[in-house]
Formats: sequence, C-alpha cells, structure tokens
Amino acid sequence: MLLVVDVGNTHTVLGLYDEERLVHDFRIETAKGRTSDEYHVLLLNLLELAGIKRPDVRASILASVVPSLNDTVIDAVDRAFDHEIMVVGPGIKTGMPVLYENPREVGADRIVNAVAAFERVKGAAIVVDFGTATTFDCISEKGEYLGGAIAPGMQISASALFSRAAKLPRSEIALPPRAIGRNTVHSMQAGIVFGYVGLVDGLVRRLASEMDKEVAVIATGGLAGLIEPESETIDEVDEFLTLEGLRLIYLRNT
Repeated sequence: MLLVVDVGNTHTVLGLYDEERLVHDFRIETAKGRTSDEYHVLLLNLLELAGIKRPDVRASILASVVPSLNDTVIDAVDRAFDHEIMVVGPGIKTGMPVLYENPREVGADRIVNAVAAFERVKGAAIVVDFGTATTFDCISEKGEYLGGAIAPGMQISASALFSRAAKLPRSEIALPPRAIGRNTVHSMQAGIVFGYVGLVDGLVRRLASEMDKEVAVIATGGLAGLIEPESETIDEVDEFLTLEGLRLIYLRNT
C-alpha cells in the first residue's frame, strides 16, 4: 500500500492506496506542537483503526505547507514503516512545467492539485481549493501550471468578523434560508456564504477570461461541498483531489 500525507495549515489528510484505489482516508488536526513520538503513535493507531498491518505500507509520499512539521512527520513515518518518505519539493518529477516567476514559491499542495486536475480532464482547468486560504490554480490545455490567486479562507474571514464586531455572535458557517437575513445569524451566514460564492464565481470568471479557453473547474477542500451547489462556475467537487495528485506524483518518481 501507498501512504499519502497532505499537511495543511489547519488539517492533515492521510490516505492509503491499494494500487489506484483509495481504501482509507483520515483527517486530523495539524497540531504544530506535536512531537515525532506523538505522530508516530497516531499513525500506528490510525492503521489499527483501519485494520492495516505495518508491513502492508510499503511506500509513502508527503506534501506539506507547514515547513516546521516536515522533519517531525518524516521521522514519524520512517520509524513507523521503516522506509524513507518521498517529499514533494524541488527535484521531484511532477510531469508539469511550472510557469510561476519563482517555482519554489508555489505551495506543494497547489502543484499536487494541478497534477491531479490535468490528469482528470486532460485539458485546461482551474482548481479551487477551500482550505485555510482559498487557492485558485490555473492549468493550461498543454498541462502547464500557469499560476493563480490566493484569497482568505471562509473560516478566516468569518473569524475576523466575529472577533472584530463585538455585538455579533459567533455562528456556524452554514447555508441560510435566503439572502435577505431576518435575524443576525442568518444575516451573517448570508454575507459569509453568498458573499464567498460571489468571490469564487467572480475570480473564476476573470481567471478563465485571461486563459481564453474553455476550462473545467474542480473544487476541493473542506467547504467545497457547501459552496458548489450555489456556484455558477464550479463543475464538480473532488474531496480527494490532493490525495490522488500525491499518488500520481509518487508513480512518476518510481
């Protein structure tokens, strides 16, 4: 089996692949204070929960946007499975030319998403990843990473609103019954959710116009399922897009 690990700012997502099939996935908090020992124990506990034996995990690959955790996770995987984890970064073959001014500035997760999206649609695409930040990544019809946009995530935006406006109560990020809110909670939900839908659709249309191509728009990340039904530009949601991209990159390097 192949273990894929996506370390994000808020959550870490792990997947276990048997050939091309994702057989298990786990989502845990990205706790920057955790030690290698704690991650080691956590990995073993997750395997036990899934009924997987350690020798069955023969290889692993990591993409991380939290550099301070890289060595911790690498050491934990090495101790748990007795092999060296592959890390997405400089020197790794992705099969995708990166046209960023400085390719080293592009987050590993963005390249991984782009690889998976192009493999999926075999043409021009935009990936919208709803994470701590919401990223928009553009892929040409030739399979080139063109660049994109980064916006504050929905949760960050909501937290800023709650913390800066003393009279507004904290509320769940959820779809309100209508855009015209008739109480404070529904009014905030309308502003956050429908406002964010407008942000997504507006940016996607502008990006697509600069690409001057028909593009497929794929959403991923924790809140993609909330936004997609209200969006006019998102074509589909793939919650495991990043994990699939990691699997593809592993294969391209072995």
